[in-house]
Amino acid sequence: MTTSAGNASAVDAGPAGARPSDAGPVGAGPAGARLGHAAPGDAAFDAPALRPQDWRRPRAAEVRPGPRLSRGESAAAQLIAIAGEAAPGDRLGSKEGLRARCEVSVGTFNEAVRIAQSRGIISVRPGPGGGVFAAAQSPMVRLGNSVLALEGSQTSVAEAVRIRDALDPLLIEDALWHASPADIAEMREVLAEMAAAAERQDPDGFVRANWALHARIAAVSPNQMLRSLYINLLDQIESHTLAVLPDTERPLPEYVADRLTLHADLVDAIDKRDRDRALALIARHVTSGAAVPARPIPARPA
Repeated sequence: MTTSAGNASAVDAGPAGARPSDAGPVGAGPAGARLGHAAPGDAAFDAPALRPQDWRRPRAAEVRPGPRLSRGESAAAQLIAIAGEAAPGDRLGSKEGLRARCEVSVGTFNEAVRIAQSRGIISVRPGPGGGVFAAAQSPMVRLGNSVLALEGSQTSVAEAVRIRDALDPLLIEDALWHASPADIAEMREVLAEMAAAAERQDPDGFVRANWALHARIAAVSPNQMLRSLYINLLDQIESHTLAVLPDTERPLPEYVADRLTLHADLVDAIDKRDRDRALALIARHVTSGAAVPARPIPARPA
């Protein structure tokens, strides 16, 4: 008659010659870790696989490889890694030298350069002393006595600010004609957000509330093309802005207080349908140097 000990499984039996009582609990941990009190000299054993997916290795058809990089993308990754080890503005080398380092063809290397340039990682300068350089620090766009710190190399934001400034007088004209009492009330709500940001000395919040006020003024315009263009410009500026930083010419809190007063006066002029004052204020509002005719600002009505 066969005893129950002779039918014990490999897990129950433990190492060769070990008694079942020495094997420790079935739920023992990793190899070499046993929860029971083993006799000295006993070898440890692996815990059993308790989940079906642990019982076997996945078949090749079940393994999903990640997206495969093209040769140009792989070379671009090498360029980005090289630029990451350099300081902004440092020369990384000549195009030919870097191409040889990446061990790719001329066409593949040119594709890699385009990819790295589009991500704002490198820049290329022609002529003597030129070559491939680590991209400089993110550009700044001046806004009066503050500057926008932009991500990457979004120099197009400066053009967006200029175009936005040039469109402001058209939108003010429309607001003078079409703003309803409800529109004015919502503009004043955004002004309150600007005032709150100024009080807590939050330049980022102040400038973003400023943009929201201009978006609200633009929403009054019945000109769909003008309205859409203006809102898209604001979205482009805001989406690439990392921070609003003080300029060195004037303390930022003083500048913010002045801009808050200017925008409050502008909303008042729209509310009173005071065209001359509104257009003079928006001409003073220009921060980018866009060509908007300056007007003398009429005295504020009592």
